[in-house]
Amino acid sequence: MVILYAIILIYCLVIAWLSYGFTKIKKYQPTELTPKTHFTIVVPFRDETENLPILLNSISRLNYPIEFFEVILVDDDSEEAFCILSQKFSIQIIENIRVTNSPKKDAITTAMQHATNEWIITTDADCIVPENWLQTLDNYIQLHDVSMIAGAVTYECNTSFLHHFQQLDLTSLQGATIGSFGLNKGFMCNGANFAYTKSLFKKLNGFDGNNKIASGDDVFLLQKAITTFPEQVHYLKADENIIITKPTPDWESLFYQRVRWAAKTGSYQSTFGKLLGILVFLANLSVVASWILFFTLQINYINLLSILILKFMLDTILLYQTNSFLTNKQMRYFILSNLWYPFFSTSVAIYSLLGSYEWKGRQFSK
Repeated sequence: MVILYAIILIYCLVIAWLSYGFTKIKKYQPTELTPKTHFTIVVPFRDETENLPILLNSISRLNYPIEFFEVILVDDDSEEAFCILSQKFSIQIIENIRVTNSPKKDAITTAMQHATNEWIITTDADCIVPENWLQTLDNYIQLHDVSMIAGAVTYECNTSFLHHFQQLDLTSLQGATIGSFGLNKGFMCNGANFAYTKSLFKKLNGFDGNNKIASGDDVFLLQKAITTFPEQVHYLKADENIIITKPTPDWESLFYQRVRWAAKTGSYQSTFGKLLGILVFLANLSVVASWILFFTLQINYINLLSILILKFMLDTILLYQTNSFLTNKQMRYFILSNLWYPFFSTSVAIYSLLGSYEWKGRQFSK
C-alpha cells in the first residue's frame, strides 16, 4: 500500500508541475500585420472521400490570400479515387512513394519534393481548420524567430460517452503537451496541427532514425528539433489556431488508435517524455491495483478513496485548464470517464508492449 501511495503522490506532484507549466505558456493574441508567409499544407490520406471535401471546404474559407498557400494531398494507396472539385486555391494530388515502414512519414517526405513554399503545415483529412489559422501562424512567425510550431487539436463531439471520453483523453494529452512546453521540456505534439520550415526538415534529415516505427511523424521530428535547435521550437497557444478533428466511431478503433500512439513512447529521444509515460502508466496501474485490493478485502474503502481522490483532484486541475482553452464547454461524463480511464489506459499500455495494431486497413507490429 505504501508503494501505491508513493506512486500516486509522485504522479500528483508531476501533474501539478505540468499545470504550472501550462500557465507559463500565455495565450497568443494576433496583431494587425500584412500577411507575408507562404505555406504548403500537406494532407496524407487513405480512403477519405467522405472527409476530404469537408477539410477542403474549411480551407476555402481561410482568411488568408489564396496566392500565399498551396495544398498537397498525398494519396497513400486509396482503394477509392478522390477527385478534386474546382477550388480557388492551388491544390494537387500526388501518389505516396513508399520506402519505409511508415506510410505517413513517406507521404510527408514525398510532399517535400513538390512543395514550393518554405513553411510546411501538416494536417489530417478528417480535420476542420479555423478561418484565421494561417493568419495567426503568419502573425506569430513574423514576430518570433521560429522554425517549428506545434498547435492544438480538439474533437467535435456528440452527446455519447464514447465521444466525451475521447475528448477528456485528448484534453489530458494536450494539457501535458502545453505544460511540458511551459517547462521547456516539450516532447509531444499533434501532426494534425504542426508547422515547420522545409530547411529545418532537411537539417534534421527528415524522419531518418525512426522510419521503422509506423507512426510518430510528429513527435519524433519535434524531439529531434528540440534536441538540435531548442530555441527554434515553439508552442502556439491561440484560440484562432485550434484544429477540430473527428473522434473514432467505436471503442475498438479508439483502443487501437491509442495503442498506436502508446507504441511510440519507448522510442522517444526525450528522457522527460519517457519518464512521464512510465509514471502515468504506473499511476493508472496503481488505481487498478487499488480496486483489485479493495474487492479482495486487502484494503478498506478509506485507502481506495484516498488514492482515487488524490489522483482525481490533480487531474481535474490540468484538465479544467486545458478544456477551458480548447472548448470552454462543460466536461460531460467527467467522473465516469475518470473511473474508467485507468482500466482503459493500462490495457492500452500493456497491449502496446506486446501486440500489433491495425491502421488504415494495414497491420503493424511494435
